[in-house]
Formats: sequence, C-alpha cells, structure tokens
Amino acid sequence: MYAMVLAARDAPLVLQERPDPVPGPGEVRLRVSACGVCRTDLHVVDGELPDVSYPIIPGHEVVGRIDALGDGVTELPIGIRVGVPWLGRTCGVCPYCRAGQENLCDRPQFTGYTRDGGFATHLIADARYCFPLGERDDDVALAPLLCAGLIGWRSLVMAGEGRNIGIYGFGAAGHIVAQVARSQGRSVYAFTRKDDRDAQSLARSLGADWAGASEDKPPVELDAAIIYAPVGSLVPHALRAVRKGGRVVCAGIHMSDIPSFPYDILWGERQIVSVANLTRQDGIDFLGIRAGADIRTHTTVFPLERANEALAQLRDGRLVGAAVLRP
Repeated sequence: MYAMVLAARDAPLVLQERPDPVPGPGEVRLRVSACGVCRTDLHVVDGELPDVSYPIIPGHEVVGRIDALGDGVTELPIGIRVGVPWLGRTCGVCPYCRAGQENLCDRPQFTGYTRDGGFATHLIADARYCFPLGERDDDVALAPLLCAGLIGWRSLVMAGEGRNIGIYGFGAAGHIVAQVARSQGRSVYAFTRKDDRDAQSLARSLGADWAGASEDKPPVELDAAIIYAPVGSLVPHALRAVRKGGRVVCAGIHMSDIPSFPYDILWGERQIVSVANLTRQDGIDFLGIRAGADIRTHTTVFPLERANEALAQLRDGRLVGAAVLRP
C-alpha cells in the first residue's frame, strides 16, 4: 500500500510504501477510492490537537470497498462500498457509552488521529463503525459527507428547529448543511471572510437568503447560528446576531480562544453549546435523509501524493467547498 504519512508535528506529509495491512478480529480492510480533506486533518497536521502518536496517516472522510475481512465479520461482504468516519471505535463500557452518548466516550479511537486514516490506498477499520453507502453518487461526491456532512448534521440538530439559521464559515460543512436546511424549509444566512466572494456566490447558488461578511449584521434576527470556522472571535458576532432564546453552536473540534464579551449579548437566555464528535446514529440518520435533501457536494480533486497542496489551500482559505484525495 501507499500512504501520505505524518512523521512529526508541523512536518509535511511524505508518500511511503508499506506492506498491505491485515484486518484483525472484527475489522475490515478497504481499498480506498476517495478521502475528503477536513479542517480536523489540518489541526492534526499543524499540531493543534493533543497526544498525536507519530507516525500517523491522516484522513477520516473515507470511501472505499471492502477487500478483506477479519475474523467474526459477517454483516459486511467483500466488495461492498462503505464510508469510514471520524469516530473509529468506542469502549462501549464507560458511563457515556452506556448512556447512548458514544460521541463522549472516555476511551475513543479516531480515524486519522489515533488510528491510521484514509490518506492512503488501503485502510483498516472497525466493521461496526463503517456505513454502507449503496451505489448512488460517485465516490468523490460522497467523501465529504463522512465528516463535513455528519458533523454538519449533528450541529444542525443541536441548533434546534428555528427557521432562520446562520452559518459562519461556508466551507465543506457549511455548504452541505445549507442544502439540508433549505430542504427542511428553513432560511439560510451565510457568513464568510469579508473578501470571499466565491464562498458567498456558492452560498447564494445553494439557496441562501443572504450572504455577507462575518462581521455584518444579517437582515433578520437568527434563531440559531452554527460556527464552522475555528475562530473564537466569531462567537460574540454570532451572539449579537441571534434573537433572545437563540442558540450559538460551535461545531469544530478546535477553536481559537473566545474573547471576552459584554454579558448583555448573552442575556435573554441565549445559549452557547459545542458539538463533540458524532455517533453512529448520526450517520444512520444523516445518510438516510441525504437523498431527499438532494445534497450536491462541491469538490476539488487532488491525487493522493498532492495531499500537502490540498492542506495548504485549506489552511489559506483558497478552497471553495471541499477537497478530496483520490489514490
């Protein structure tokens, strides 16, 4: 197999050849056909997440076909197309797992962070954390759904049922969630960097009622705002944009420090909540509604060996939609 490997913090990924991995009990091996490039991958590569064990292969928006089964795997046949998400395994016995909150597991494993991910030609995955994808849509279009879509869905559910939804950071997750929200009859207000006309244009083309800079005041009070950009200074802006009783959802795994802000923009029973990881039920629910929502992912494709270029464009804000690697 070939993989783009992160050998040390802040180091560029290096293409390496390795022996083909062998699945253990309860595991499957995938031949990877596409892997999305997520901002969380960037946090791993840039050393912004703790306790990375090097070397590691990033990537957790993985689409591929199973080509080998470990002992005990009976529900996933050879050849089936599956997706592998960020949540790679949970302990099943901690208080959170027992309470149905596996996203908060005390001893989780994460694809592309604590176990090797999909910036490779092959991947080993826990069979219980693979989602059958069927044969609708091509591999590249599906890849961003495995994290941008799943975390986006969880954040939209946490935002509540309000009609007017603000989206701060209109990238991979934002452009997917906007389509889901529109399919539910909601109004979408997109917030981007001030000079990001491409992202604003994409937002309007996907049915956003308004698109502007993150510092701008939207034309209506928002029922909820979801922040996908890892920028803590957006929290006060979002609080000022939501109505009394409104909610601000911080959807990233990493965010810069939130600056101090006057209490009066939180007063009125406004709330700030965070999204942590995802559950398998999130995947079942989201993949079940995706067809009805008619989600169209906007992607830029890179060959596997150009993973560093894809990460650089994401870091610099030069991507519109999502980047996807193809081995």
